[in-house]
Amino acid sequence: MQLKLVPGNSAGTVTAYYLSSQGPTHDEIDFEFLGNLSGDPYTLHTNVFSQGKGNREQQFHLWFDPTADFHTYSILWNPQRIIFYVDGTPIREYKNALFMPYPKNQPMRIYSSLWNADDWATRGGLVKTDWSQAPFSASYRNFNANTCIPNSPSSNSCNYNSTSSNSDTSSSWLNEELDNTSQERLKWVQKNYMVYNYCTDSKRFPQGFGRLCSEQLSIYTLKSITQR
Repeated sequence: MQLKLVPGNSAGTVTAYYLSSQGPTHDEIDFEFLGNLSGDPYTLHTNVFSQGKGNREQQFHLWFDPTADFHTYSILWNPQRIIFYVDGTPIREYKNALFMPYPKNQPMRIYSSLWNADDWATRGGLVKTDWSQAPFSASYRNFNANTCIPNSPSSNSCNYNSTSSNSDTSSSWLNEELDNTSQERLKWVQKNYMVYNYCTDSKRFPQGFGRLCSEQLSIYTLKSITQR
């Protein structure tokens, strides 16, 4: 999906583009763009839910102004990994480790929204929405998907489909992974633009972070920032 975000004073607003199933034990993969005061950077908030449980947030600032033009935000979701991309650059990879929850058993739909979240979105809720700046508008265009459509709600088999006649409708994405160049780009983003990582937030998770976080921290040199 290509998005152009709310310009100017967007504090308190959240522009969202995400995958989700339904129900109390839903799965979800989130792009959420947290607005800010004029001149301050947007925060790109990512999260992965499995069986109704999230708390796997990573947040980034972007290396461009996301309100000035359209940029492409993509999600690869296959049985092995979830990868978040910005303009083709990977910013986050969440792997399917057998010892960790992973969204794999529930079909998900695409959703988009623009909503008021001034209780938490901007500086933890310290900056409220300035309704004198309304209406707030974000723009979406050029949605495209290569997908596996379940044959029935309970079926593990599916038909492959694409929303674009120009797109590759094969199932090659089912085994897609990052090559060496993409892995270096991922490290670059995480080192220079990550501003929050749940794997380093010892105040929020005093009991520890689990094996998946340990593996991630052994691969990437990450900023240890615990202020949401």
